[in-house]
Amino acid sequence: MPNLRQLEYLVALADTLNFKRAAERTNATQPTLSEQLRVLEERLCVQLVERSPRRVVLTPIGLQVVEIARRMLRDADEIRILTASGGRELSGLLRLGLPATIGPYLLPCALPRLHASYPNLKLYVRESLPDELPRMLEDARLDLVITLLPVAGGEFCSVPLFREPLVLTVASDHPLAGRTSVRRDELSGLDVLTLGPGHQLHDAVLALCEEFGANLRSDFEGTSLHTLREMVVMGLGVTFLPGLYIQREIESDPNLKTIPIEGRSIYRTVGLVWRKTSSLDADYERLADFFRKAVAEGFSGITTLT
Repeated sequence: MPNLRQLEYLVALADTLNFKRAAERTNATQPTLSEQLRVLEERLCVQLVERSPRRVVLTPIGLQVVEIARRMLRDADEIRILTASGGRELSGLLRLGLPATIGPYLLPCALPRLHASYPNLKLYVRESLPDELPRMLEDARLDLVITLLPVAGGEFCSVPLFREPLVLTVASDHPLAGRTSVRRDELSGLDVLTLGPGHQLHDAVLALCEEFGANLRSDFEGTSLHTLREMVVMGLGVTFLPGLYIQREIESDPNLKTIPIEGRSIYRTVGLVWRKTSSLDADYERLADFFRKAVAEGFSGITTLT
């Protein structure tokens, strides 16, 4: 039978289709990875990988073996986490994925509380595009993710954490900056900036532009909330920013002004998501409570959800 390390090599190669990148992902040397995959093929008496100087291709049976290997690695992770805690408390290593529009502002509030309650828990945090997080969770590269709900797919469990507002943000010298609120019709024709495709904020702001008749500027797409903020300051347009970021970064900035829209509440729902096959549902529910309490104590005007 193959060992887990060989299966890790095979899955990494299937994900990257490149021996060098697969070796880097698994913290192995390229010759070691290549040799172990050859040993695996000999042990199974079947070719899993077609090798050529220009490309790597998984054979049809290799693709089937990869899917079984993913399941075996997920099960092995569940055993590792469960036995590390002795079945009593959450400990060991958990891999948490978040989008960059949430992680840097939520985690500083939540992690000290989490560490105090679970000192033996080690949290590996990975930031990625929201569109990639469910796939990384499904492939067992992550154990759970914090992301926007709903998440498509019947293989996941999810619980809501909080409702985060999206707030109109303009430069301090913008014609609307002196207003305490704006009407929806006043947004018609305005140039609006947001993050590029792949970010859920992009999709949310695009929908708002269509609703208000505003112009989404695809020629100036931000790569982060910070670059988006600077483009607004420079007068390239207005934007909608999430509440966690505003409270941590914007409220003390004299160069920017946030303005509510009359008769229109705009928000996004953030939740915790994990695989249905996990045996740690109760622990993940407890983790959800930590994040809710962190938001309730660290931020104002953001509704926590149960």
